[in-house]
Amino acid sequence: MLLKDKIVIVSGIGPGLGQELSTLAAREGAAGVVLAARTPAKLDVAEAEIQALGLGTRTLKVVTDIADRAQCEALAGATAEAFGRIDVLFNSAYDPGNFEPIAEADLDGWRRSMEVNFFGTMQLTQACIPHLRAAGGGAIVMIATMVEHKPLATQGGYGASKSALRNATKHLALELGKDNIRVNSCHMGWMWGPAVEGYFDWQAQASGRPKEDLIAEVTRSIPLGHIPDDGDCAKAAVFLASDYARVVTGAGLDVNGGEYMPV
Repeated sequence: MLLKDKIVIVSGIGPGLGQELSTLAAREGAAGVVLAARTPAKLDVAEAEIQALGLGTRTLKVVTDIADRAQCEALAGATAEAFGRIDVLFNSAYDPGNFEPIAEADLDGWRRSMEVNFFGTMQLTQACIPHLRAAGGGAIVMIATMVEHKPLATQGGYGASKSALRNATKHLALELGKDNIRVNSCHMGWMWGPAVEGYFDWQAQASGRPKEDLIAEVTRSIPLGHIPDDGDCAKAAVFLASDYARVVTGAGLDVNGGEYMPV
């Protein structure tokens, strides 16, 4: 069990990776899983999924908009009050922004993405750091994106916000190493789940092309020959949070089926 007895916070709970992370944390032995998102119904679904495992995992639901500093502080405080400590933070909450060319982009949309993806993530991280220190160390995993490395058309605002977070992640790893707090990032590519399925539906409608053709076009660029499932991608993030990665910090793990391979 990779997260045995650990207290884990997952932000950005919803259909897809956030929910997969929370359920997997329970499967991997977490003593407590704290579920955070803006929508209460999404928290209820994730809690039900964990309870259905029958493992007796304790859960805590905290409605949280990470763009609000006070709500980030409240989430960290509620976790510490309920469980006594924080061991792992998965920063999974994000705003995808608008899909539009940069030359025509509404930069207010960029600012919104930056408020969530960068400043919001940093606010939640700051709120959790004192509790991680008090616990004697822990792990922070940033859910990042392949778009930082391999630009995709119309995703400039999202990529820019996540690139800022990538740089801050490395600085955090340098600063927090002395406290035995590891900070790493998982750079996800295409992930098969509700968000990507919805994207292909939208693209098919907008382009008039068959959905199957659009999926095949993306798949051709992935050496493993399929779009990775979001549940499998969650496993890579859990590895970085686990003691198996206890000497790994400041690293960026590419999780994309081989679509992007840094040299």
